[in-house]
Amino acid sequence: MSNLIKVAIPVEEKVAAKLRDPQQRAAIGRMLSRMLDPDAGVDRLMAEIDRLKANAHARGLTDALVDEELDAYNAERHG
Repeated sequence: MSNLIKVAIPVEEKVAAKLRDPQQRAAIGRMLSRMLDPDAGVDRLMAEIDRLKANAHARGLTDALVDEELDAYNAERHG
């Protein structure tokens, strides 16, 4: 995402609180760019994954923990 420009938009207080976190803000910025740029070929699956990942991170879940759980699930499922 080059040529970034800051914009001010009114949001609910609950949303503003999430935007104070730099990781949340970056994830939301990426999602908005994908959703609003008609030339970006919006990939709805990636947008949903980003949304879920941002929610998980907001609740303290890390990528390492998710990877651990996926490894355990795959080990159980595939023996």
